[in-house]
Amino acid sequence: MIVFPAIDLKDGAAVRLRQGEMESATVFNSDPADQARLFRTAGFEWLHVVDLNGAFEGYPVNRDTVAEIISSVDLKIQLGGGIRDLKTVETWLSAGIERVILGTVAVKDPGLVKEACRSFPGRVVVGIDARGGRVAVEGWAEVSEMQATDLARSFEDAGVAAIVYTDIDRDGLLQGANVAATAALADAISIPVIASGGVASIEDITALKAVETSGIEGVICGRALYDGRIDPAAALRAAQATN
Repeated sequence: MIVFPAIDLKDGAAVRLRQGEMESATVFNSDPADQARLFRTAGFEWLHVVDLNGAFEGYPVNRDTVAEIISSVDLKIQLGGGIRDLKTVETWLSAGIERVILGTVAVKDPGLVKEACRSFPGRVVVGIDARGGRVAVEGWAEVSEMQATDLARSFEDAGVAAIVYTDIDRDGLLQGANVAATAALADAISIPVIASGGVASIEDITALKAVETSGIEGVICGRALYDGRIDPAAALRAAQATN
């Protein structure tokens, strides 16, 4: 199971939000490229990067900061936030991003997601952010009527590399991952699922590892890594342990 340390970008800094509220941002590192290097030194192999401004604006905002991260580390990076057209997908993948994450556009223009999957096999991830089981879009500012499982199933044969499933109700609150909902989603589809939201301790990683065979590819860790609740080495050991 992969542990993805998260770097959420707001106004050029690495921040963490609470339940997706921009005004709740806490700055953890004013130099995201430095933060990326710290994660590399800690032994991580992937980064999960989100352009928060881009998610709200609908186009990439923190381009220069992402470029600095790409040039600073040799880690594989999956990037989301403000990616709403095929040209932007191609631009980021050509720039060194390993996988792009499509969220809002997966709801509003699913055809684009399928086209991106055909054009860039294995490099497109769908981000499903849910509040009360319903899909949220536009940087979580809007909640749709669509159920998360229904959206995931609609991409079953599209060639999506993974689904990042975020429980907004827990995100940034350190209340624990929603293991049951994540495992249920993974069980319902054949696409690998990455858990996100609320991860607060090694126990959360261990609990997700225990249901890894349901189809869970990894877990995203944010605030708990930044404030020391989760030790990077312990997280990597838990994720790689033999069940």
